Amino acid sequence: MSGQVIWITGLSGAGKTTLANELITSLKQRDLRPILLDGDILRKLLKVPHKTKDSHARESRIELALKYAQMCRLLSSQGFTVVIATISMFDEVYAWNRANLPRFFEIYLKVPIKELRSRDPKNIYQRHTDGDLRNVAGLDLVVDQPYESNLTLDFENQPSIWQSPKSLADHVMSQLQNNNII
Repeated sequence: MSGQVIWITGLSGAGKTTLANELITSLKQRDLRPILLDGDILRKLLKVPHKTKDSHARESRIELALKYAQMCRLLSSQGFTVVIATISMFDEVYAWNRANLPRFFEIYLKVPIKELRSRDPKNIYQRHTDGDLRNVAGLDLVVDQPYESNLTLDFENQPSIWQSPKSLADHVMSQLQNNNII
């Protein structure tokens, strides 16, 4: 009995958690035993410090993302559909996921920095501009674009699917079906 892993990645404010919540609703309706893992919640659960010098540095983030991936493997091996919303934009993580997660489907929410700054739900971009925050993914922390994602949702080039969280989730659900993930 094997489940699947739906890995949603993108920068802060891209809509990862919003999309994940919509997908969970749709997956529950199909009795696919979905479980939501959210990067912000996992950081708290694993007691990752937010204020230390290295807690948001590249190596620390990669190590944490690989822990998330191992958790996904464990849960999916028990038949669950794991939906994870996390930045985790590193080549090492992409490679590990593709090699170790059966029925893996990566979704990249590609949203330009200008749009992310206008959303800024956690005030991350403003705090970075003010000099109060560093190691912000996509700004002063280099991340790796997922060029091999199964599905890239491009905010600038696909505006029609971004009309609402529901329309975005409906588009993703159709892609998951077309790729025999669900």
